[in-house]
Amino acid sequence: MTAPFLVLEDEPFIALDLKMAFEDAGSNASVAGSVDEALDILRDHAVRGAVLDVNLGRGQTCWPVAEYLATHGIPFILHTGDLDREGERLRSLNVPIVAKPALAEDVVERLLGIVAARDA
Repeated sequence: MTAPFLVLEDEPFIALDLKMAFEDAGSNASVAGSVDEALDILRDHAVRGAVLDVNLGRGQTCWPVAEYLATHGIPFILHTGDLDREGERLRSLNVPIVAKPALAEDVVERLLGIVAARDA
């Protein structure tokens, strides 16, 4: 079986929607609601790519996870409604941004396309 994808999202309905979209696309995804959970998943599993929500509440952003992924060459996209308020430095990573709201299928398709292009 292929390595899972990571979904970092603090809104349970959005996280579930993305997880189901990965399954519909023939992939599996591990879901994390916090930076610590996401980093645990990354330490325990080889992931092929990730979808990251920028603002995780309580002043927390996905920056530590984005930095880990960038350092390890793992493709990811930012799925956010507030990049300008919370994540200006995330723009320095030069990764695709999918604005919320967006269909989960479109988000997953975008990431799968990036991963396929990298693997080609």
